[in-house]
Amino acid sequence: MSRFYVTTAIDYVNSRPHLGTAYEKVATDVIARYKRLCGVETRFLMGNDEHSQNVFKQASDERLDPLAYCDRMDKAFRETWSHLDISYDDFIRTTETRHRTGVTTLVQQIYDAGDIYAGVYEGWYCIGCEAFKPEKDLVDRRCSLHPTLAPQWLREKNYFFRLSRYQSRLAEHFGRHPEFIAPAVRRNEIARLIESGLEDISVSRAGQAWGIPLPFDPSSVVYVWFDALVNYASAVGLGRDQELFDRWWPADLHVIGKDITRFHAVIWPAMLMAANLPLPRAIFGHGFMSVGGQRMSKSLGNVVDPGDVVDRFRVVHGFSPELARRIGPDPLRLYLVKEIVFGGDGDFSWERYDERYNADLANNLGNLVSRVSAMIGRYCGGRVGAVGAAGRLAAAGDEAVRSYRTAMDALALHEGAAAAFRLVDATNEYIADTAPWTLAKDRAHAAQVEQILFDAAEAIRLVAVLLTPIMPRSAAEMLRRVGVATATLDLARDGAWRRGGERVVVQEDVLWPRIETRPVKAPSEEHNVTEKPADPSHSAGSAVAGTTPASPVPVAATEGTAAATPDRISIDDFLRVELRVAKVVSAERVPKSSRLLKLLVDTGQDQRTIVAGIAEAYEPDALLGRTVVIVANLKPAKLMGVESHGMVLAASPEGGKPTLLTCDEASAAGTRVR
Repeated sequence: MSRFYVTTAIDYVNSRPHLGTAYEKVATDVIARYKRLCGVETRFLMGNDEHSQNVFKQASDERLDPLAYCDRMDKAFRETWSHLDISYDDFIRTTETRHRTGVTTLVQQIYDAGDIYAGVYEGWYCIGCEAFKPEKDLVDRRCSLHPTLAPQWLREKNYFFRLSRYQSRLAEHFGRHPEFIAPAVRRNEIARLIESGLEDISVSRAGQAWGIPLPFDPSSVVYVWFDALVNYASAVGLGRDQELFDRWWPADLHVIGKDITRFHAVIWPAMLMAANLPLPRAIFGHGFMSVGGQRMSKSLGNVVDPGDVVDRFRVVHGFSPELARRIGPDPLRLYLVKEIVFGGDGDFSWERYDERYNADLANNLGNLVSRVSAMIGRYCGGRVGAVGAAGRLAAAGDEAVRSYRTAMDALALHEGAAAAFRLVDATNEYIADTAPWTLAKDRAHAAQVEQILFDAAEAIRLVAVLLTPIMPRSAAEMLRRVGVATATLDLARDGAWRRGGERVVVQEDVLWPRIETRPVKAPSEEHNVTEKPADPSHSAGSAVAGTTPASPVPVAATEGTAAATPDRISIDDFLRVELRVAKVVSAERVPKSSRLLKLLVDTGQDQRTIVAGIAEAYEPDALLGRTVVIVANLKPAKLMGVESHGMVLAASPEGGKPTLLTCDEASAAGTRVR
């Protein structure tokens, strides 16, 4: 079996992880999960960098022993990664014995090769980067990555690594292996760096006890960057388990931030060359996360806690704890993968995040799963089989898988996510074009309806398989709902369109309820009214009301008309009627009634049942996904034994069939109609 060893950068533990840190971990987790989906034996390494002087200072500030502080932060980091469903196989800390063994082994090998020598270093030192900075790399005597921290001028006894000796070998390696550094912009940066000439670098710090002592001079410790880079090899047995090391080294991929590309693409390979060890096969330098266009950074104080993003649905939008747990981190994982070109910079805002959640999940994918499962329940008794030839959707599925494989193999994670959502769009179009609700009126078309719905369920299954690395919880739930066991998946087997078989489909609450994306207030209430939160009793299956002729819009008095007449209302009276946009999630006929339909609608704040007198004009399934206008603040009323909490607006001419008042599909559920 082929193997794949992937790593992330290890993190300083002087503060909690933020969304920029989490982005790297989520992206790498997607890569690791994709490799496992392809049947590749995968080892995914993460860890913490604990020998930083900033960590030592933070521990001192909190009056803690450094190791006790690191133990506490280790728990905080692992809890965050668990919160994000990161599936690492190994987690290394630089204070572990196995790491100390690996560092000591490698440093001694480099020293024995004659590539470490004693000297004196004098120059600028950035305490944020914990790195020495040449004058040419400073901007106005400040580090570009930590502009709020003034660099220090240091002069101390150091040991140096003969990096300059490896300039030509590095250039040759990059020439023979253009895939070694990606994306291309990072490769070009490193090529220019090497062309400009490499200088020997410090590998030790004197007068410090927090770190790993040099094996040939215990009065100095290994410089934190030299120490940290070795984690990738020490985690797989360097210096202690040769069999494990031979099995997993060299690493197939290091995923790192673009600010530390030089350490990984120049210094680390040269260290391995000096120790006569194989080089990693590839290094990928991703971009930065920003907030409102400004880089997310601990030193700038504009960090976003990934836990806050995951908990947003429960804390801000009022989802039940059970629903919030089921949704989990998947919307955030999808945002980070789909919305950010892997390798480029990305930007985060709460507004954009909520907008993409509604568009991609609530409106698009979630609505598709609800529509298909509802129609299979209504027309096929919840069970569908392949009864004829697959329709055009099969070709769309095959193309989606091809595009997905190509993108994911090239680490174009954003394009892989896009390929899966193109199949979602194709399935929605297929359902709209074939209109199974119309065909179902004639039993002669029963087989055709079943095949259409089987194909739609098969497309959902395939989408779930493709999204498994990105949205593992949601993908498993989608598979369960379309009657597929969620045992170990294999892309070669499960990524092929299935033209036979039978599915027992589960119809349950919507996967992703819509959320209100912005506060909504009537103009006259802007300064003195706070909208009440949704009644928590309005869950899926609770009620809302019938239809009425559309209310006339108040007309302002004009010259030659009376200012007020008994049949007119004031603007204040009108504004008491709360009209809102809603989306139809499901629809069915009310038993023993020829004119009533029971609609489950998403109001953006809750889901409620509305009984509407439109059965003579609309088939239930033709309403799925439709955007309608409701009166949201009516008192509950019972119609034919069904409690209704609201009213759908329709134009009802005398003697004619009602016509629903609808909004543009782009109108978000919950939007106030004025």
